[in-house]
Amino acid sequence: MNHEAVLSFAYDDAQRARRVAASVRPEVGAIAGDRTRATLERDGDAVTVTVEAEDLTALRAGLNTWQRLVAVAERAGDAAPV
Repeated sequence: MNHEAVLSFAYDDAQRARRVAASVRPEVGAIAGDRTRATLERDGDAVTVTVEAEDLTALRAGLNTWQRLVAVAERAGDAAPV
């Protein structure tokens, strides 16, 4: 892959980061295509998504996808009963 971008998301606590990571982790292998791939890591209260792509168009599309997936996981976590 010729291009790479790293998205880093910091949370108030490790539990929230764990929930977000667990919510989006199944997508790592499911949405990777021929032109992009992604990895996900969680370290304490931070979640990092690395997107690699063959070209800039694929990189932009991959970044948009992962930003949306994480945003949905965050909103779903906010709506969960305490």
